[in-house]
Amino acid sequence: MSRVEVTNVSKRYGALAALEDVSIGFEDGEFFGLLGPSGSGKTTLLRAIAGFIVPDSGAISFDGERVESVPVHRRGIGMVFQSYALFPHLTVEENIAFGLDVRGIARQEIARRVEEMLSLVRLPGLGGRMPKQLSGGQQQRVALARALVTRPKVLLLDEPLGALDRRLRQEMQVELREIQRESGVTAIFVTHDQEEALTLSDRIAIINEGKLIQIGKPQEVYELPASVFAAQFLGDANVFRGKKVAGGLSLGDGTVIAIAGKATAAAIVRPEKLLVRARHETPQGNHVEGEILQAVYSGASVTYRIRTAALGETPLLAFMQNQTGEVLAPGAIVTASWDAAHTIPVSE
Repeated sequence: MSRVEVTNVSKRYGALAALEDVSIGFEDGEFFGLLGPSGSGKTTLLRAIAGFIVPDSGAISFDGERVESVPVHRRGIGMVFQSYALFPHLTVEENIAFGLDVRGIARQEIARRVEEMLSLVRLPGLGGRMPKQLSGGQQQRVALARALVTRPKVLLLDEPLGALDRRLRQEMQVELREIQRESGVTAIFVTHDQEEALTLSDRIAIINEGKLIQIGKPQEVYELPASVFAAQFLGDANVFRGKKVAGGLSLGDGTVIAIAGKATAAAIVRPEKLLVRARHETPQGNHVEGEILQAVYSGASVTYRIRTAALGETPLLAFMQNQTGEVLAPGAIVTASWDAAHTIPVSE
């Protein structure tokens, strides 16, 4: 286990800034998610920590010791890839033991550690199988065991569950988190899946165009996004833009909404914070009127897209729990209301 410190790290490829003055501290034993769209720089940062990329400037340290000049095999990292990268001609046991073999560890110690890893990743008794005899989820656990068996200081995971179908990915999220907690290793993982980042991480960092946009606990970043980009990338968000006025924001149609905190020219409201009702019912708090364009019933909830003068061409998005079984039909005139505390000021 180690604390990893990235300080003012930059990396350019010609005119492209893959990383631009990024500083993040990864705490000992935490599960940290690097989140961003394709090409944002998150994988570049992971590869720089691993040693596959040398930064143009800045420092990377493990427990206070700088490692920029330390080769990959001496950094004490474990790495798990989306593709598993298992050796198809070796058994599960042999795959897990590979990193210990090349280090010259005694056979008895290798056998003990392999059994320990098989138990940790919930694959006892499967050591003699070949990778092709395992499911995708089982293969990913073998890859994880192979990364952990060398007792790395830091575990790096690059889209580790991306090759799995949705149901198995959700199951493996729980498994991966439990395994990381049991091992106690500091884990840094890259993902573009917002739900995965929220589910797994102790903290997350949103990265875009090589820059650190926001960092914090998942709930903090989701509930209090710093910018329009952060709000829209981590979940869905209704974005209101207008003119700052006393206590709130004046929208294009003249509607004034109250804002939680200091007013800015933009504010967001998460769709699940809205309450959609027939127009004749008296609204509470902030509210706008509109016409339902689409109602999508999904059993546990209903998603509404609503045309409003306040947002113009952009539909208002609302998620409502299915508490009554009633679904308002397209064409219905409604009021969408929400508490001022859920109107979060953001930067552009």
